[in-house]
Amino acid sequence: MDTDKSYIIAIDQGTSSSRAVVYEKTGHMVSSAQQEFPQRYPKPGWVEHDPEAIWESVISVTRRAIEKAGEIDFAAIGITNQRETTLIWDRGTGQCVYKAIVWQDRRTADFCEQLKNQNEEQDVIDKTGLRLDPYFSATKIAWILDNIDGVRQRAEAGELAFGTVDSFILWRLTGGKVHATDATNASRTALFNIHTQRWDPQLLKLFNIPESLLPEVKDSASDYGVTDASVIGSSIPICGMAGDQQAALIGQAGFSPGMTKSTYGTGCFVISNTGAEALKSKNNLLTTVAYRLDGSTTYGIEGSIFVAGAALQWLRDELKIINAAPESEKIAESTGIVDHLHVVPAFAGLGAPYWDPKARAAILGLSRDSGINEIVTATLQAVAFQTCDLFAAMAEDGIVPSVIRVDGGMVANDWFLTFLADILGLPVERPTSLESTALGAAYLAGLQSGVFASIDEISALWSSETTFEPCMPASKRDALYVGWKGAVAKVLS
Repeated sequence: MDTDKSYIIAIDQGTSSSRAVVYEKTGHMVSSAQQEFPQRYPKPGWVEHDPEAIWESVISVTRRAIEKAGEIDFAAIGITNQRETTLIWDRGTGQCVYKAIVWQDRRTADFCEQLKNQNEEQDVIDKTGLRLDPYFSATKIAWILDNIDGVRQRAEAGELAFGTVDSFILWRLTGGKVHATDATNASRTALFNIHTQRWDPQLLKLFNIPESLLPEVKDSASDYGVTDASVIGSSIPICGMAGDQQAALIGQAGFSPGMTKSTYGTGCFVISNTGAEALKSKNNLLTTVAYRLDGSTTYGIEGSIFVAGAALQWLRDELKIINAAPESEKIAESTGIVDHLHVVPAFAGLGAPYWDPKARAAILGLSRDSGINEIVTATLQAVAFQTCDLFAAMAEDGIVPSVIRVDGGMVANDWFLTFLADILGLPVERPTSLESTALGAAYLAGLQSGVFASIDEISALWSSETTFEPCMPASKRDALYVGWKGAVAKVLS
């Protein structure tokens, strides 16, 4: 056995799959395993996961990654997760009282609208940096409490626990010994005051949520207990935790104010580091906790796009016009830029900067010669156009990055990144490691366990594989973007 305790396991629990990666101190991947799990759509606008399917996939990939790595000793585990997805479970049995309500779920849109009509949104924005939208955890918790028989009474009696996916996994990994989350995940619930770094009593009252449900909030690199030996075969310290988008910022070494990353997974999420200042957006972006280390909070401005890679899954699974996402690159290369047809993938409403939960997806501008190739290419372009929406809003807030670092599954597509650079008018850097989310979780765990001495040491590990430079004339860029804005206007509710 290799007894050099510089190896770290990162558990990356995502929206459509779970992944575990073993890293060595250089950031090099030693082994990995990934497993998809089912998505449930019980009603239009509803999205759920089976908590046991999440857990089974996490344990399966973790065990497989450890087995593939061979006889080595581990310093720590880091956890990163799909954010906002909401679970409530029994403290005695660990069993959930309802399915996991996924971040994409829109069932609480009317409740959010009701609270807006009561002029409650500004207080939520001021305290949490978030908006009143079904995206965030608070209204999902309230829905479970009010719609599942007996759950509110059990919650008020202290019998139940709430958590986002990180907390649920941590509870199970530690055999029910630790109920905690980190500041990044807490900041996505709409219950956490990002300025005081505390659960907010007035927000708990607004959403009618008992405080006894809530986990302890820790730094992103902290002591989260140890794994129960019966769960994965050994007791390993759990030392890092962050929501997936914040973990990606850390994996991209985005530690300096102004550094900006965009992750293209199921959705697309742009975060720009704003340092110690919780910058308030005037253009419908979110203020969020980028990370909290040694009790010191770093903030970020975030733009959230609900559908990115999920649009390619739709082409594959529902329309069945491609067999796998990578096919889209060759199709777009052969088709070229499509300027007359737009796919607006508002399957879960539209996020920033529109915040319209009732918007619905559409294909606009179809003509007799429109075919599969045009629809596939327009879908790729839509993800870039949505990113352009976010950068336009950031520019209005005074944030103008000189370069964007990208990661996630979609960024293996050179055509997409070329178009993205062109439509943004910015260089786009693709790192050597595309899995920045898992890497960020590993870095956090390594900081706490002593594998890494500082964030400077982590920054030195980042390297660029390719930079995509913009070359599209500004006049063409502007014309394409005007066409996109016209298409979006037609789907807004």
